[in-house]
This record gives sequence, C-alpha cells and structure tokens, in this order.
Amino acid sequence: MKLEILQVPECPNVVLLERRIAEAVAGEHIDVAITHRVLDDQAAATEAGMTGSPTLLIDGQDPFAEPGSVPSVSCRLYRSDVGGIDGAPSVAALRAALNLAPADQSTEMPAGPVDCCAPATGDESPVAALGAWRGAAQPADPAEKAIHHAILRAFATRGGPPPITEIDAVAAEFDSSAQQILDRLHASDVIRLDRSGRIASVYPFSATPTAHTVQIADGARVYAMCAIDALGMSAMLGGSEVVIDSADVSTGEHITVSVRGEESTADPATTVVFIGAQSAQGPSADTCCNYLNFFTDRPAAEAWSASNPHVGGIVVDLADATRCGAAIFGPLLNT
Repeated sequence: MKLEILQVPECPNVVLLERRIAEAVAGEHIDVAITHRVLDDQAAATEAGMTGSPTLLIDGQDPFAEPGSVPSVSCRLYRSDVGGIDGAPSVAALRAALNLAPADQSTEMPAGPVDCCAPATGDESPVAALGAWRGAAQPADPAEKAIHHAILRAFATRGGPPPITEIDAVAAEFDSSAQQILDRLHASDVIRLDRSGRIASVYPFSATPTAHTVQIADGARVYAMCAIDALGMSAMLGGSEVVIDSADVSTGEHITVSVRGEESTADPATTVVFIGAQSAQGPSADTCCNYLNFFTDRPAAEAWSASNPHVGGIVVDLADATRCGAAIFGPLLNT
C-alpha cells in the first residue's frame, strides 16, 4: 500500500500525521510505504490534487476529500472524532481509510484538561490544541450549562451579559448559587470574570471592545474575543448571517467578512487568519486570543509571524478558519 503525503515546505502538521499513521498501523500485518511530495505553488497543488497541507493520498486517492474543497497551498484542517478540528486525521479515521478494524481504544485523546493552545505534545499544532481545549471547556453540569446558555443568548440578542437577577433566577431552578456557578465557569475558562466578579467575556463574546466587531442579523452588535470566535458565531446561532469588521493587525487595513454557517466571503478576498499562541499556561483570553487575527493576505501574515517568533502558529485560508470556528462554536447552544 502506497501512502503519499502532499505538503507545503515545513508544514507543522506533517509530523503529527506521520505519528498517527504509525499508531494506526502498529501491530498490523500491513506493508506501508510513505513518501513525501513538497509543493510550494498553486499550480503544483492543482496538478497533485493537494487541498491543503498535509493531504494524504492512499494508492493515489484522497480518502478525506470533502465536497467543494479546492486545491491550495494553505494549511488543511480535519474534523476530529469529538467534533472539533485538528491538523491531521485521527487514528480511528486513518484506520478506517486503510481498511483496518477499529482499535479497541484510542491512544490519541489527552488524559486530562488541555490548557488553551498549549499543545499536549511538541508535535501538535495550535489548531489541534485550540480544538482540544474548546472541546474540554464546555460545561457538562446541567446548572452550569443552563447559565452558560443564558449568558450566550443575552450577548447575541442584547450585546452584553444578562443582569445578575436573571442569572439568579436560572440558578434557583437548580437550587444552586449563581455566584458559585459563575465561579466554577470562570475556573474552567468557560467565561471570564473581572476583578469585581462581573462577566467580562463568554467565548466567543467580549463585554468590552476588541479588534473584532460583529453585527448579527436580527440581533445585537457585539465584540468577538478573536478572529476564530467571530467566524464561529454564525454556526452557533443556527446559521444567522453575521458581518465582521476587523483589521489587519500589521497594517491597520480594514477587513470585512460576511459569514453564514460554514461559508464566508471577505473584502479583501485574499484575507487569511493566523492561528497562534504564546507558549504559556493560562486561560484563552490571556494566551490565545491576541494571536488569532485576520490579515489581508498570506504574505502579510507570514511577515508578522516572522517578526514575532515568540508566537507559535500557522496561517490558514479563510474557508478553513471559518470551518474551524464553526466546529468549535456550532455545538455550544445545541448540547
């Protein structure tokens, strides 16, 4: 069986893909030969059928191809087994593509909570870490979930957090203390409280101005914590159209993005997103949000990244960034 990895130069997710292939075939009587083809321009990507890096071909076919995907030299994102996004197919998905029986247990899931954007291992990308953290930061407790939903809906309809009286009323339905629930949500980084105990943010919304302003159709004008949060709002709100006003952080040039579900268009059309983070532990608001930004084009984003080596990250096309946001925030009000 021939496996070929199509990639851009120095793709950060190739090592992750190689490791998962090794895990997928471990202990199996299967002869696998892996080769690499490095592509650095659009024409080469089109000829090879690379719809983002890395693309895995198994005997010349892409088993993970999605309808509507087009060849590109951008980073490619994959859906994870738990509904998030990742920089490579999961071990389970690879085993299925290789026609291997499902493994008894997956070995790729983290053993505990993942700090935002701090990769669990050195070869995971910021995209994978962001998806893992967001998946872990959704409350399971019924009272916490009810208050979380109430806060999200208040931002979407009124542009800010609900008054404490409304939160008290929801908490009372569960014979719980509103403040204790808010404190737990803060501790698990589902929301952020300011020093006075007031709600400062609930991902994807901020109670104070940010670089990303979002107008929700038939809803409020709100601030998003970051570019990915802004792009995920439409999916979270059932596909309602949102219009994002932002700017290239390196030049200040204005950027407008319209989003419906997982579809987006931008002005300028070359807009991309940098997904990055500092190598530090802590809440998303402190370690990630300042480094998830729009840029007018790939060269601008790459130049900013080169001048800020302390911020690890990757540049992704707007379409992939929109799918990333939708995967993270789409389920929030449906679970």
